[in-house]
Amino acid sequence: MAGKTEIKEKKAEIIKKFSNGSPSAGTPEVQVALLTSRINELNLHFGDHKKDHHSKRGLLKMVGRRKRLLIYLRKTDQKRYQTLIEALELRK
Repeated sequence: MAGKTEIKEKKAEIIKKFSNGSPSAGTPEVQVALLTSRINELNLHFGDHKKDHHSKRGLLKMVGRRKRLLIYLRKTDQKRYQTLIEALELRK
């Protein structure tokens, strides 16, 4: 389990990488990147804890939220959507 400072540093790094000029975490790109990072961490968690159904519900909620954000981004700006998908390696 990562410490609080490690989590803050990782989050700040993701925000810096995916924000387009502003240090805000409110852009859809940053939100999707943060959710993707957390989803990947939870997938590793489920390798060891297969019967953790409560966390699985949270994971499914995060996946749904990421899906809605991606749909919004695809409707509003196709180019930003495509670059984000390639950067996060979501669609193969």
